[in-house]
Amino acid sequence: MTWLSPARLWLLIGVLALAAAYLLVQRRRSRYAVRFTNLRLLDRIAPERPAWRRHVPAGLFLAMLALLVVGFARPTAEVRVPRERATVMVAVDVSTSMLATDVDPDRLAAAKQAASRFVDGLPEEFNVGLVAFAGSAAVLVPPGTDRERLHEGIDRLAEGITGVQGTAIGEAINTSLGAVKGLDSQAAKEPPPARVVLLSDGANTSGLDPMEAAAAAVAAKVPVHTISFGTPSGSVDRGGRPIQVPVDGQTLQAVADETGGMFHQASTREELRAVYEDIGTSVGYRTERQDVSARFIGLGLVFAMGAAAGSMRWFSRLP
Repeated sequence: MTWLSPARLWLLIGVLALAAAYLLVQRRRSRYAVRFTNLRLLDRIAPERPAWRRHVPAGLFLAMLALLVVGFARPTAEVRVPRERATVMVAVDVSTSMLATDVDPDRLAAAKQAASRFVDGLPEEFNVGLVAFAGSAAVLVPPGTDRERLHEGIDRLAEGITGVQGTAIGEAINTSLGAVKGLDSQAAKEPPPARVVLLSDGANTSGLDPMEAAAAAVAAKVPVHTISFGTPSGSVDRGGRPIQVPVDGQTLQAVADETGGMFHQASTREELRAVYEDIGTSVGYRTERQDVSARFIGLGLVFAMGAAAGSMRWFSRLP
């Protein structure tokens, strides 16, 4: 934490002086108190004192002063704030291999659940879109702030929805970039800060070369975060015959490295949720130093009200 007006912190010496004066006064009262030998008379004219409670209002008052001084010195701190027009495109693989049951209940169902939790965790003002891809890619939901529409799109994710078999990672990236460029009338001249979050379980088998798409993402300054989802033992049933579909994350890692995104591996539903949560803390935010004096002033006012309430409760007066 830094301070815009650090010299004002010298006022804390005054607060410490008040605290020392208070302790001195309390000590003198104890030293020069009248001594009674008639205990019955003492009970009548000096009922039980509030003991420690009599120091609470004074303590809260001094804490209030200290907090107000700190606020007066204008402290600043690093604060994460959402980027204006921040856009996140979620691309989900819906190829046949995503029906593998090595992840309960299957890869695609687990991916849909995790994607729903991910978008719910993003700030409401974020524009979020959805791309489905297999042998080709298609925008199911254009980027926007309508979360209900987005959830409906996630629910529609299903194997074969694109009509083309295969895994087109490059096409998914390219389609996501196109959706970002069409966000609004400003996007062509002033592209929004954007991220692509792409989940797949295999290597690219059709369409545009993923590294060409990655180069386009670099030119557009759009990092691509990739998630390799599944296990080496995954398989799908076709006509009673199991077909092995082991996870392959080499292409996804190369794309993430090229674009400045993050590469994650997840082999269980719980790991996938954790991955999405990790990505959610980094997309669409910027860190800036802001004046946080209001925090200290607000807490100081709370302490002031506490001091007043305690004094009224125990002494029937304001401090």
